[in-house]
Amino acid sequence: MKKKGSSVIKKGSLVIVESPTKAKTISQILGGNFSVVSSYGHLIDLPKKELGVDIEKGFLPSYVVVSGREKIITALKKESKNKSNIYVATDPDREGEAIGWQIKMRLFKGQNVLRVVFHEITPSAIKEAFGSPREFDLNMIEAQASRRILDRIVGYFLSPLLWKKIARGLSAGRVQSVALKLIVERERLINSFIPQEYWEIEAELSKKDTGVSFLAKLEKIEDNKIEIKNKLQADGIVTDINNKLFIVSEIKKAERKRYPYPPFITSTLQQDAFNKLRFNANKTMIIAQQLYEGIDIGKESPGGLITYMRTDSPNVAPEALKEVRSLILKKFGKDYLPQKPNVYKLKKHAQAAHEAIRPTLISHSPESLKEFLTGDQYKLYELIYRRFIASQMTPARYLVTIANIMAEKYLFTASGTVTVFDGFMAIYNKDNEEEKEKKILPALAKDEILDLIKLITSQHFTKPPARFSDSSLVKALEEDGIGRPSTYAPIIYTLVLRDYARRIKGYFHPTELGFKVCEMLVEYFPKVMDVKFTALMEEKLDEIEEGRLQRLKVLEDFYAPFKACLDFAQKNIKKEVIETGQMCDKCGAPMIIKWGRKGKFLSCSAYPKCKNAKSITTGVKCPQPECGGELIERRSKRGFFYGCSNYPKCNFISKDLPQEEDKKTAETETDNG
Repeated sequence: MKKKGSSVIKKGSLVIVESPTKAKTISQILGGNFSVVSSYGHLIDLPKKELGVDIEKGFLPSYVVVSGREKIITALKKESKNKSNIYVATDPDREGEAIGWQIKMRLFKGQNVLRVVFHEITPSAIKEAFGSPREFDLNMIEAQASRRILDRIVGYFLSPLLWKKIARGLSAGRVQSVALKLIVERERLINSFIPQEYWEIEAELSKKDTGVSFLAKLEKIEDNKIEIKNKLQADGIVTDINNKLFIVSEIKKAERKRYPYPPFITSTLQQDAFNKLRFNANKTMIIAQQLYEGIDIGKESPGGLITYMRTDSPNVAPEALKEVRSLILKKFGKDYLPQKPNVYKLKKHAQAAHEAIRPTLISHSPESLKEFLTGDQYKLYELIYRRFIASQMTPARYLVTIANIMAEKYLFTASGTVTVFDGFMAIYNKDNEEEKEKKILPALAKDEILDLIKLITSQHFTKPPARFSDSSLVKALEEDGIGRPSTYAPIIYTLVLRDYARRIKGYFHPTELGFKVCEMLVEYFPKVMDVKFTALMEEKLDEIEEGRLQRLKVLEDFYAPFKACLDFAQKNIKKEVIETGQMCDKCGAPMIIKWGRKGKFLSCSAYPKCKNAKSITTGVKCPQPECGGELIERRSKRGFFYGCSNYPKCNFISKDLPQEEDKKTAETETDNG
């Protein structure tokens, strides 16, 4: 193994990365003595149509060349001829380690293959990485292989059960199915929720000397917290309060601090990108990948604009800390710069060697790059840039004033907040906070008598929990220990792709199919669908990577109870038949509901003798004049839509059922980044 500071690499080296964009950027940095090529992701993997795991022989995997990648392997072998060194520069996570290891073992076994790892694609980081190559990390490879085998076992055995009970083409996943369970359980909570009525009473009060008015809320009656359940009760209280004297009984003032958020990790980037930009998790990761791999920014040195975007570590390199502290001092002044860099706590099993998501160069301000970036690239880069700078600034300080006001036995409270010092808010999240800080109290004194302008009653109802958004689902997965940084976006993407859940105005609604899949899996595989069990498996995979657990032990402990559930399910699962009451117009047999690639449809129960099938109409008439057709739910690569049953004579399409527009209500939710 070469050490840092070793002699310059010999001429004629081959460098292998995953993507063409990354290859182009690194090639520009390394120069002509290096041939940088792309593997286009995995070249070697488990076979698609077989289990590919010999359970009896210690869960031994059988890897094969991925279909369609043979030409890439031939090209890599050809490119490696007469090269003095072969460097694998795939991503610095388990997946990247495994991709590189498979390439080495299948293509270059016995040759001098070295691993280089970097967390940003910049000239300095690349040169340092190539000056200090290492051997492959076998523990990382073991952890990735364990995950792959676990997921293959679950998917391979559960998917056919879904085909048997519900419909062919469905799939189950060890982690994705638990995520579906979270969505389904939330929907059940919403459906079973019974709103409770409650009322609030506010007093609009004013100072006698200035006439400045403000609102105070009724909190207690005779030291008991107020609970007003109906209008009759509210009106009775208002009648009793009217004409009473309002006196300021207490003024409390306190300075409070709001500390900056840590720099982004994968989960918080996905959450904030949804909350502020309305990007779904998959879109966020695609754009982040583009920023990481490198974008042409004119005459400047080539390089990526952000560090690696799949990380659970808030750590920051010393050089980056020095650079950002210098910028804060220069741009904002000494009051905005902490005496020491802010340090953020690592979560359990977080990869300490990784870095947070940050700009690779602070000198690359969003404004300086705007002409080179697409609109979405600019928005995400600006979010990352501002969050990183803010993470190393001083806290914001607020003066909070709370006034207690008595009207005999009735206690009203009013509060106001004034920004004393904006701190990190000078660059991050400022607009949102300014809206919150508009509530300012006039100067009040103890024992001051106030004028009552009017009493205001308002009716409210308790609200059910909000449906999951990309942001809140990622947050829930992370908090429950389900999945890891690289899995959040693919999990969500698969749930939508399989039509187990649909995004409606940014929030996930489980489909009828999603409910059925979830119900079956929970009934027959309760442990696989258990959140705590899934989180424990994630911890065990982390322990394999840390060298504290053996792969075989983890797989054996998982498989034994799984096999027992599997055997029971295979004996007891029967095809679910959903009758419609309609008869086949071709053979007279009952028509039943089935699911296919394009969604739900009517099928003759005598299939395959009778192959009659029909789309299911919605009962909503086509709005086109003189059409007479009904709208049918259809599916395309872009998602679901409603089209006319008279197609192609009538080309009407709509994303929503026209008559349902008025019924839809917007979701409300606050997701903390």
